[in-house]
Amino acid sequence: MARIMAVSFQRYGRLYYLDAGDQTYAVGDRVLVPTESGPEVAECIWAPEWVDEEFGELPVCAGRASPDDLARDDANRRHRAEAKIVAKKLIKKHDLAMKVVGIDYLDHGAHVDKLVVIYFTAPHRVDFRLLVGDLARSLRSRIDLRQVGSRDAARVTGGIGSCGRELCCVTFLKDFEPVSLRMARAQDLPANPLRISGACGRLMCCLKYEHPLYAEFARTTPAVGSKVSTDDGDGVIVAHQVPSDSVVVRMRDSGAVMTCSRASVCGPRKSYRSRNDDQPEG
Repeated sequence: MARIMAVSFQRYGRLYYLDAGDQTYAVGDRVLVPTESGPEVAECIWAPEWVDEEFGELPVCAGRASPDDLARDDANRRHRAEAKIVAKKLIKKHDLAMKVVGIDYLDHGAHVDKLVVIYFTAPHRVDFRLLVGDLARSLRSRIDLRQVGSRDAARVTGGIGSCGRELCCVTFLKDFEPVSLRMARAQDLPANPLRISGACGRLMCCLKYEHPLYAEFARTTPAVGSKVSTDDGDGVIVAHQVPSDSVVVRMRDSGAVMTCSRASVCGPRKSYRSRNDDQPEG
């Protein structure tokens, strides 16, 4: 077992899990999170709890943030906001097809040059050599321009999905797995980009979540158009209803349409059920 806590660098942003160590923290506490560029301030979203799940080796929380840490964090937030305004103005001045989606400001101390990392999207490769020089002079910092893809841009920018919840890539999704149009077809979704695309303009990552369920249903259930025998007579399957684990059957004699459970039309399941129904009670 381990004492795990969850923190976020932004309100309603992605959660990061830490080993709470021997300290006690409450929701809302500002704490220090070890990062490659040094301790950064984050907010405790989930107070430490003992958990049985295996999280692997997690970084240990570096304690509560001091007033100096909070002041540095506030200053860095201001620097990021100012750098974003300057970057947008200079990009427009150079007439470059770029869109700024995020800024990182790394301040390693008075004796080390400050670094501004600018994340941007572009339809193609951009020659930003002149832009870098202007940015360095205007911000008086070293500049690192990094082009990111549409999905990474959505993760940095954040937003609300069509389901009404925070984007998966912002809150918990770490790796982007391939999503194909075949998954949408398997779930009887329309091949309409406006209906099945996420905030990034690509196919929604959540299509991947339910795909195994639909694939298993299709593998073990008679296909649409198959003739089946139900308790109410023979008919033909006209539709699948995966969420309710049922099929829609048009009856051969009456032409009526009725919904039947998958177990009632699947041969192996019917045989299993009949065998168990015939067994005497012990």
